[in-house]
Amino acid sequence: MLDLDMGAYAAFVWPAWGISALALAALVVRSVMAARRWKRELDRLEGGK
Repeated sequence: MLDLDMGAYAAFVWPAWGISALALAALVVRSVMAARRWKRELDRLEGGK
């Protein structure tokens, strides 16, 4: 069974999980945006196929 009770440390553990999840999500979004930008630039340089 999954035990999510952190006791006295919950005030530190749960925010750390949340901050980590937000940071990972931001990295994914930033990577996708950069890939789209590079794709547009490549299309522009190749003559807009």
